[in-house]
Formats: sequence, C-alpha cells, structure tokens
Amino acid sequence: MIIFYFFLAHWYLSLFAQTFFLHRYAAHQMFTMSKTWEKVFYVMTFIFQGSSYLSPYAYGVMHRLHHAYADTDKDPHSPSYSRNLFDMMWKTKNIYNDVLNHRANIEAKFTKGVPYWGFIEKLGDTWAVRIGWGVVYTLVYMEFATAWWMYLLLPIHYLMGPVHGAIINWFAHKFGYVNFKVSDTAKNLLPFDFLMMGESYHNNHHKLGGRANFGVKWHEFDPTYPVIKLLNFIGVIKLKLNNDLNYM
Repeated sequence: MIIFYFFLAHWYLSLFAQTFFLHRYAAHQMFTMSKTWEKVFYVMTFIFQGSSYLSPYAYGVMHRLHHAYADTDKDPHSPSYSRNLFDMMWKTKNIYNDVLNHRANIEAKFTKGVPYWGFIEKLGDTWAVRIGWGVVYTLVYMEFATAWWMYLLLPIHYLMGPVHGAIINWFAHKFGYVNFKVSDTAKNLLPFDFLMMGESYHNNHHKLGGRANFGVKWHEFDPTYPVIKLLNFIGVIKLKLNNDLNYM
C-alpha cells in the first residue's frame, strides 16, 4: 500500500504543479501573486515534478503557441501533424529545448509576463538532478515494493510531466465530447475529471482560455479550482476579475 500511496502522491502533486503554476499561472496568468510566492511555487514545482521537472518559462511560452496555432503546422504538439504519440512527444521535446535554451525565434507577445527564475530553470533541467530524483524514486521502491510488477510504475515516475502532457495533448484531441464549437480538435476527455485535476476539460479550456475554472457543466468538477479559490481567499494569489462566471 505504501507504493500505491507514493504513486498517487507523486501523480497528483506533479499534476497540481503543472495545472496550477505552469498552466494557469505561467501560461495564462489567470491570477497574480507576489514574487516571493512565485519563487515558493517554483521550488514546489521543482520538488513535486522531480525528474520530469518542466520549466515554467518554456511551458508557458509553448502553451501560448499551442493556443495561437492549435492543430496547425505551427502547433508545438498537435496529433494532426504527428505520425503517432511518440512522434508528437519527440517534436514537443525538441521545441521545448529550443524555447528553454532561447534558441527559438519567439514573438514577444508569447513571452510577455511569463515567469523566469534562471537558477531553478537550469537546476531542474540538469541530468545530474534528473537522475538523482530517479534514484530517490527507485530507492523508495526497493524499500517498500512487495511485488515485481510494482516496478513497472517506475518509468511513469521518471517521466511524470511528459506523461501528463501526452494524455491531454494527444488523447484530448482525439477522444471525448465537446461543449463548444472551436476551430481545433480539442475535446473534453472525461465527464468527471478524477484523473487530471481539471485538465481533461480541454474543449472548455480552448473556448474559455482565461477562465480559471475549467469545468462548465454541472457534472464537470475541476478539483484545482477550489484550491485556487482558497489561495485567493487567504491572499496567496489574486484571481483576476470575471473568473467566477457560469456558462452553462
């Protein structure tokens, strides 16, 4: 059971860092926070994502590109322009590294206001640190795993961030239902998002890109949104206006 809880904790903490800090803050700036709190969440993202740490800067820029060019040849991760899931993820990796290392020619509108803390950005991306996190995960399994098949979960720990990205960027553009007509293939992957903390409401998000609550219909519960409301209430963040609007 310890391995089960460890896996769940890593899955949801990593996912929270991605959806709250990288996606809703870095990319969309749905709320504001002080520079001190920004650094706190930078460190939390580094810890929660571990070996699959994703740069808030690179993620933010790439996600803005995704919204601007969804399902076109300029989209950093479109199933429509990839042979398969692995081809899309390889292309995404290459574009991510170009953005991260400032090799890409990016228009200023896509980088404006995206947070950047060079120390953590560089630290989290070093191979020594990534391998170190992987060793920690492996040691936990060596100590607490009670069956050989549990070790099959380790690759997911190593690549947690990309796994989360693949679920949405591939499957939520191929399977699911739509609430809104949009100009791309974004779909809502799950009617009740117990798995992706609101990220699976991809069609809703592509229609209402600035809305902090990704759920729209009565059954679409976004687990991240109550956390955002709580952090707003206690003053850690400040939600921008019109983020509580109901659409259905």
